[in-house]
Amino acid sequence: MADATARFALPFLIPGQAQKELFHNEALAVLDSALQAAVEGPPQVSPPTSPVEGQCWIVAAAASGAWSGKDGCLAAWTSGGWRFVPPPPGMSVWNKADALTLRYDGTAWSAGEVVGSSLRVGGVQVVGERLPAIASPSGGTIIDEEARAAVSAVIASLMSHGLID
Repeated sequence: MADATARFALPFLIPGQAQKELFHNEALAVLDSALQAAVEGPPQVSPPTSPVEGQCWIVAAAASGAWSGKDGCLAAWTSGGWRFVPPPPGMSVWNKADALTLRYDGTAWSAGEVVGSSLRVGGVQVVGERLPAIASPSGGTIIDEEARAAVSAVIASLMSHGLID
């Protein structure tokens, strides 16, 4: 049996273990940081000078001080000092300063990117997969017909994405 959980390394209680409350409280401190995580701003390289209990940051690459060697982790200030949560791939956190979601892909954090196969508003798909490019009208003596065809293609594309009826 493992002594910690697979994703966040939360310590398990083990039969006959002394001071189980320490392990339980450590797990709660990590959970409090990781569950519905919100960070104060974008990744930074050094710890803040006056953190408030409950605040959380993302440790940037080449971090210094108490954050040295914790690149990419969530750093949470608790009553017991810094707690670090290594993010699993797919973890998302809310960036309070920029009002954007940051997402961890297993290697790095990205800000403000929405990944998906479609966008639905009120149950109606408004954006879907990309369609082929629409040819621009060009040359010849039938410019009016080409322009009408191009405009029709733009309208059809907007309709297929649900942007217009």
